[in-house]
Amino acid sequence: MVLRSLNTDTIVAICLLVLCGVFFKATFDIRDLGFESMGAEIWPRLILLFLFVFSSLYLFQSVKKGPSPEENRFSVRGFFQRYQNALYCYGIFLIFLVTLDFLGMLIGGVLFVFFTLTALGERSIKDHFIHGIIALLSVGAMWSIFTFGLNVFLPEGEILRVW
Repeated sequence: MVLRSLNTDTIVAICLLVLCGVFFKATFDIRDLGFESMGAEIWPRLILLFLFVFSSLYLFQSVKKGPSPEENRFSVRGFFQRYQNALYCYGIFLIFLVTLDFLGMLIGGVLFVFFTLTALGERSIKDHFIHGIIALLSVGAMWSIFTFGLNVFLPEGEILRVW
């Protein structure tokens, strides 16, 4: 009976908070490589801290809002219509992950950003051009910072064997 009084957002927020806890516990299993720098567990914990704060705010807002009358009706078609943008993003991300070994981070990242912007935004020729510029600049800058500034080895793929 308690679940009927909860809305979908509340259930999602609770699941996110549980996942934050599981992932935070997993950060204690990250191996210390012995470098005299920041530990490898710092960045995941920082990201999880932000995710925890935002999930807590999400839970607070969803409990405050309460359930809506239309949440009691469920249909598969309505589900796909309501979450089509999220499903597009997950599908594009799955393709990005599957092709990462072949395309590499630079080409795969540019294509991921371009196709995500195209799936979520407008689809005119002008907008495709803008999506391409945004994808090239954002992923190129991120790739340059991680590769040259931070000396992180990103997947280079089969197409661009640089090193």
